Amino acid sequence: MKHAPRTAPPGRLFAALLTLLALPVWAATQDLQALVDAAPPGATLSIAPGRYAGPIVVAKPLTLQGGGKAVIDGGDKGTVLTVHTSGATVRGLVLTGSGASVDAMDSGIVVDGDANRVEENVVEDALFGIQVHQGNRNRIERNRVTGKDLELGMRGDGLRLWNSRDNVVAANAFTRVRDLTLANSPDNRILGNRLDDGRYALHVVFSPRTLIEGNVISHTATGIVVLYSEGAILRRNAVSHVSDGGGACITFKDSGDGLIENNEVLHCAVGLLANAPLSGERVLTIRGNRFAHNAVGMSFYGEQGGHRIIDNRFEHNLVQVVAGAPGSTGSANVWHANYWSDYQGFDRNGDGIGDTPYELAFFADRIWMEIPKTKFFANSPAFELLDFLERLAPFSSPHLVLKDDAPRMK
Repeated sequence: MKHAPRTAPPGRLFAALLTLLALPVWAATQDLQALVDAAPPGATLSIAPGRYAGPIVVAKPLTLQGGGKAVIDGGDKGTVLTVHTSGATVRGLVLTGSGASVDAMDSGIVVDGDANRVEENVVEDALFGIQVHQGNRNRIERNRVTGKDLELGMRGDGLRLWNSRDNVVAANAFTRVRDLTLANSPDNRILGNRLDDGRYALHVVFSPRTLIEGNVISHTATGIVVLYSEGAILRRNAVSHVSDGGGACITFKDSGDGLIENNEVLHCAVGLLANAPLSGERVLTIRGNRFAHNAVGMSFYGEQGGHRIIDNRFEHNLVQVVAGAPGSTGSANVWHANYWSDYQGFDRNGDGIGDTPYELAFFADRIWMEIPKTKFFANSPAFELLDFLERLAPFSSPHLVLKDDAPRMK
């Protein structure tokens, strides 16, 4: 008895053909959505070089790859590519021409599933870049995102995570966007990304335990902003040239148990801005950072202190540290083993620690700190003269901002 020859299931044959042949005819048909719909789950669709009409919706777990030469054009309407599934991969595509509706949040890519991979894509001329809505365990890696050529306030976010957790956003480059935003999104990792020409570099709100590490941020109105997010970790980031509108390189508000470690903060209006801890157990640990050439190195506000500021470098800031008002935070924080470029003490025993504490007190400069309208005159010749006379013959008690008991000499 002869047996019929074995044949592979049609779905597997289709996937194999798509992978091996790459179907160069696609560039001619231009009907990419039909091919996506016809592909079985698990297929790999290797798109031939060419330009394809969007929008495209991926509603099943498959791999869509373009080798960097397949362009999907949204035609300036809606979102260019939507991943409405879990376990899919979108790789090597050029996605361009989203709509311009802020209400609809027109985007280059929207992901609303779990465990997807979005990698090595170029998103350009998009109102919003990459969005993840209620998506968990996705990986957004090595993409380049450029927003529409609009005024800063009219742009959309380069990255937006909403109600999403355990995602990895790594090694992406964002330019000409508004913000990178995490909202109601705990336990995400933001690693090794670059951002320039934006508003908020990274806006973390109600997103506890976010890890922000190894990112390079420059020329934004405000740097990394952490709001109402416990347990955030900022480590080895470089933030520079944040000065528009008095922005701070790093801002923490009502976000306790945070770690700010080994960051480099340069040429900003304010290096670090933080309020007082909500309780003695929910303080910030600030260590190993470099704050250099900022208008203000650190600024604290609130009615109590307790943050731990240890082993940092304060180099040539116009004002090293500011406290909101007499009796507020500054001197109540823990200051230990920091380097201060304006320290005037000696190290007679050569142990690398100054013989006398570093103390920072405010004299006439309290005026512009307590009355914001007078800040316009800060560092003016008249103010400097007034401050000199106040230090020479004080007519009021100076306000002690901080005392570092073991200042480092270098």
